[in-house]
Amino acid sequence: MKYLITLFFVAQFALYIDEPVAQTLNWNDSPLNYNNSILNYENSSLNYKNSPMNYENSPMNYDATNGVYDNRGNRLGYETKSPTGVTNIYDNNGNRIGYSPSNR
Repeated sequence: MKYLITLFFVAQFALYIDEPVAQTLNWNDSPLNYNNSILNYENSSLNYKNSPMNYENSPMNYDATNGVYDNRGNRLGYETKSPTGVTNIYDNNGNRIGYSPSNR
């Protein structure tokens, strides 16, 4: 009986996520697409252009134009754009926390 209840909840969860997952399977938007992947050097903070060690991305650079802020004005990180058009969003330590695929 315990397994039957667990199976019921797993099945309900699978039905619940089926539609949103299907909407995100566009290859151009997928993180599995190499253009969007963190494994692509153009999207990595190991690339100096994307590194927090680059003064253009530093929270110490008060003239930076690529900062990402919350509604209270606190700097959360920064964004960079790759040559393929992907906008990468990093926290202040250089951890990629999101991306926006190119509009190709």
